[in-house]
Order: sequence, then C-alpha cells, then structure tokens
Amino acid sequence: MKPRHITAITILTAAILISQVSVQTVSADSPGNLYALSAVLMDGDSGRVLYEKEGDTPRPNASTTKVLTCILALENAPGDDYVTVSANAASQPEVRLNLREGEQYYLEDLLYSLMLKSHNDSAVAIAEHIGGSVEGFAAMMNAKAEEIGCTDTHFVTPNGLDASDSGGEHHTTARDLSLIMRYAIRNKTFLKITQTRDYAFSDLGGTRQFSIHNTNALLDMTDGVLSGKTGFTGNAGYCYVCACEKDGKTLIVSLLGCGWPNNRTYKWKDTMALLDYGSANYEYRTFYQEPVLDSVEVTDGVTDGQWPGSKIRVEGICSVSDEEKQKKILLRKDESVTQKVVLPRKLLAPVTKGQSIGSVSYYLGDQLLYSFPVLARQSIGKISYQWCVDRVFHDFFH
Repeated sequence: MKPRHITAITILTAAILISQVSVQTVSADSPGNLYALSAVLMDGDSGRVLYEKEGDTPRPNASTTKVLTCILALENAPGDDYVTVSANAASQPEVRLNLREGEQYYLEDLLYSLMLKSHNDSAVAIAEHIGGSVEGFAAMMNAKAEEIGCTDTHFVTPNGLDASDSGGEHHTTARDLSLIMRYAIRNKTFLKITQTRDYAFSDLGGTRQFSIHNTNALLDMTDGVLSGKTGFTGNAGYCYVCACEKDGKTLIVSLLGCGWPNNRTYKWKDTMALLDYGSANYEYRTFYQEPVLDSVEVTDGVTDGQWPGSKIRVEGICSVSDEEKQKKILLRKDESVTQKVVLPRKLLAPVTKGQSIGSVSYYLGDQLLYSFPVLARQSIGKISYQWCVDRVFHDFFH
C-alpha cells in the first residue's frame, strides 16, 4: 500500500507533535561473509531491503537481464505470435538455441528458451519482434525499469551480453535487480515459465525439434522457489536473482559479481545464506497503535453557544480502516517502528468536518512505511461582522 499524503492546510504557528512507539528489541544474526561483490535480500511484499552489501553499486548483470526481457514480451504480445528470426538474432554467440535466419517460432516457445536455458539468440529474436529492433527494445526496457522503481539501471541488450551505448555500459544494481524480480513474480505466466523443469517445442514448420531443461539449480536445493535466473559474462562474473516463499514470507535475493570461472557454486552458497538469514530473523508483526491526538486551537473560530474570545478547538480523528490496523509488515526481531503524529498548533478558521489537519506516520529508521491522515472531527465556523450582527439579534430577541 502506498503512503497517503495529507492535503495542504493553513497553519498560523506550525509545530510537530511526536509520539514514539517501539516494538520489542532482541538480537539478530548476520548472514555472514558473502562471496558476491553486491548482494540484496528484499521483502517481496513491501520492496524493503532487509540486507544489502553494496546494494546500490552499479555493475554488469549478464543474463539476469532476461527477467525484464521476458516480462516486456508477456506484457506486449500474445504467446501465439509468430516470431521470424533475423540474421542478427541467428548470429548471437553462445549460449544459443542455434536459430536460423528466416525460421518462425511461437513467442511463447522462445520465452521458455530464454528463461530455462538462457539462449542469447532467442532473446534478440524476441526483442526485435516486440521493439522493432534491439535498440527500440532497449528503450522499452529502460522505460520499464524506471517505471518499476529502478534508480541506476541502463540496459543495452536484451540478453545481458556486455555492451555499451551513448547512455553508458549495460548495468544495474542488486537493489534494482531485486525490484525487477519483485515485479516479475506478479505475472502468473512468468511464474509458470520459470518453474517449468523441462519443455519441448519445434519451429512452426515442424522441421526442427527442441527439448530444454531448466538450469535454475535452486529448484532442487530448497522448497518454495518461485523463480530464478542465472547469468555470466566476463565483466559481470556469476550473477543470480531469485524469489522464494519461506514460512509465509516472500524473499528476493540478487547477487552480482559472485565469483568467476571455478567459482560456479558461490552463487548457491550466498543465496542459501541470505534465504536462511531472512527466514530465521524476520517475522510479520502489526505496526499500528492508536495515536494520542491533541485538539488544535482554531483562530477566529466560532461555534454555537460560544462568543468570540473563547478558545475554540477542533478534535482530530485518524482515518484508518480496521483492515489497515491489522496489516502486518516483515520486521527483524531487533527492529523498532516509530509513530510520529504531526499536527499544527493552530489552524485558521473555517475548518470543515473531515478536512485533513495532520498525519500519523510510521517509520522504520528514516524510512516512511505508512502514513494516515488526521481529519477534523467537527466543523468550525469563521467569525465575521455579519456573524456578530446575527448573534446580537438572536440573543436580543430570544
């Protein structure tokens, strides 16, 4: 749920009234030393980073790029589209399906080739079909990455091969890569493809038959694997991104620069260490606690039964549903949530019932988790010459 922002209000003398509520504090373990140059463990529910090692450092990311390639294809074309192989696609280096120029394939079949075996020629064929060219598709990739929330990602190729253009080298960060996977696992077809162990298909002419096996070894290493994608280039080293369900928690792991040749297994060790850390040290807890809300003085305010000069005050009520009060967030056992109540010391009349006059927010450190508006419980009128005349007349004759 996205935090809601309070509307603008007229404040004569502003002040912040803060109350703090903390959850119980206990110790937490560390995932230990990791091989990866960059690593992130992310809460798949909220997108919050639970652990990071140089999580915002830009690095090449090899075939983990294909997660975004797959999602863009799923969102922009039906699976039964005919994809015609170009000379450019057919000329891509290993790993490849060995496509031939002029052949045609169903888009869906090429997506299995892309995600199960990481075929570079399939990636380019898909990109040219969706974006008109590799460059056109790269522009779509970068726009999508920005939409997802990535802040330091620049993709040049659909297969993740090391490359550069006027925008810089092909790269992302461990945090951005986790966000891309978090977005991807919301797509049921993406999950179906990446959880498939074996897949067989042919070209549209039926002259060539293919049988491929999923190279995501994590599927056989632990329960609850939702998706995963490996990658390797000379610049990137071994890379990996995955999503798993552990004890009701959706955990996302991304690793960049996790060893080079002869270190092929490092990514599995790092992944399991981060998943075990997240499973052992984080749990879902409610964060909402009823705030203490002081009434706010209203300058030039009037209500029935009170003459000007009396201190007029308006009471506030926190606008939050019962469902929101019961919402849980993933917290480490030693993390505390802080409640901050923001109200003005004075408001300028008139005030309308239901008007936003402040906010109640919940923070984890400096990170805003949720914010709810404080609304005026009643309306307060504004004193005026006409109000005084009407009041004198009313009191004199009644």
